[in-house]
Amino acid sequence: MIKAIEEQRSLPTKTTARRKRFSLTPWLWIGLAVLFVIIFLLYPMFFTIWLSFLDATSTHFVGLHNYLLIFTNSSLLEVLRNNLLWLVLATVATVVLGLLIAVLVDRVRFESVAKAAIFVPMALSFVAAGVIWRFVYEYEPPGQTQIGLLNALVTALGGQPQAWITDSRFNNFALIAVYVWMWTGFCMVILSAAIKGIPSEILEAARCDGAGEITIFFRIIVPMISPTIAVVTTTMIINILKIFDIVYVMTGGDYGTNVVAVEYYQQLFNFNNFGVASALAVLLLLAIIPIMYFNIRRFRVQEAQR
Repeated sequence: MIKAIEEQRSLPTKTTARRKRFSLTPWLWIGLAVLFVIIFLLYPMFFTIWLSFLDATSTHFVGLHNYLLIFTNSSLLEVLRNNLLWLVLATVATVVLGLLIAVLVDRVRFESVAKAAIFVPMALSFVAAGVIWRFVYEYEPPGQTQIGLLNALVTALGGQPQAWITDSRFNNFALIAVYVWMWTGFCMVILSAAIKGIPSEILEAARCDGAGEITIFFRIIVPMISPTIAVVTTTMIINILKIFDIVYVMTGGDYGTNVVAVEYYQQLFNFNNFGVASALAVLLLLAIIPIMYFNIRRFRVQEAQR
């Protein structure tokens, strides 16, 4: 009898211990992940922000000097201008072309073959694409055999060969074309999946009411897949803001083609200017944060509507 009473008294203690053990279990599971986030994400981020307020050797505090230098130095302003050019042209080109191709190939018999052919460049790395397109843009002086595909076509049609990579009139557009060639397939696949999710009854009803294909495109297709368009657009913007490989491989940032990521690399590893390099990294972070906030807010609105 006494033993039974003692066992009943020990039950609350065992239950409390079990609850404590269960309450600690989730932290044991996520503790390592949290530690990795702190070590490899939060600490480098805050340390980079701190370095952006120091001089080139990270020994003296200079305040906002590095940021002022970025917005006053002519070469750094050119870097920002190039990034803005990439942001506008590459984003618009990839999303618009991806949407148009997704709509057009949806109506052909060889849809899968066409999509596969357009998506193939995504299988290449940026470095491989840069090397390939360096040969495409290869330039030889007039009168010599043009080994570059583009100049060979130009001269065959009676034109003069152009230095597509080194001529500042063309080079930024030539580099953007490489990115568009690679990422249009990605946009096409995502947008094509969204288009196939539109109920066919809606499209047939619009056609029965006399709506033309252009009207259907702008009044039905685009509004119904607008969330997907927003996702693809923000993905392109984030990719373009940190574009590096194509520019580094094809021009190394020379001939007026430099962008923020390449300039960051050069400032850090070539010039050992930790202050300006960190300031450039912080600027990229500040540019991406509003885009991520927009995405998160949009996802919450969609979840609330469901």
